[in-house]
Amino acid sequence: MTNDDHRPALIAGLRALADFLEANPAVPVPRSVNVLRFPHRATDAEMCAEVDHIAELLGAPINQEFGHYDASVRFGPVEYKVVAILAARRAQYEADRSYEGCIQPDPVPNANAAQAA
Repeated sequence: MTNDDHRPALIAGLRALADFLEANPAVPVPRSVNVLRFPHRATDAEMCAEVDHIAELLGAPINQEFGHYDASVRFGPVEYKVVAILAARRAQYEADRSYEGCIQPDPVPNANAAQAA
């Protein structure tokens, strides 16, 4: 496994963001930041092997729920997480999306009044 070509640019961008936020205290910040890494699409076993490898580098345990296989480490409110979305979960997502546009929710009372305010 090799480092991605975009690694130096990402690190520089994160540092630039931190410097910018520190220099501009009036700019609001989120309560937390999540950095997500997804393995390249492959078999479940191959993607899980990549997560296992990164988890070892992070010294983090593996979590498996809701069709995701992942590991993460936190730096205060900043989280680095590697996530493999397994084939069965991707298939369920595609099945759920197949209904997109077929079901419409009931109108929400006063929805336009809230947008106008």
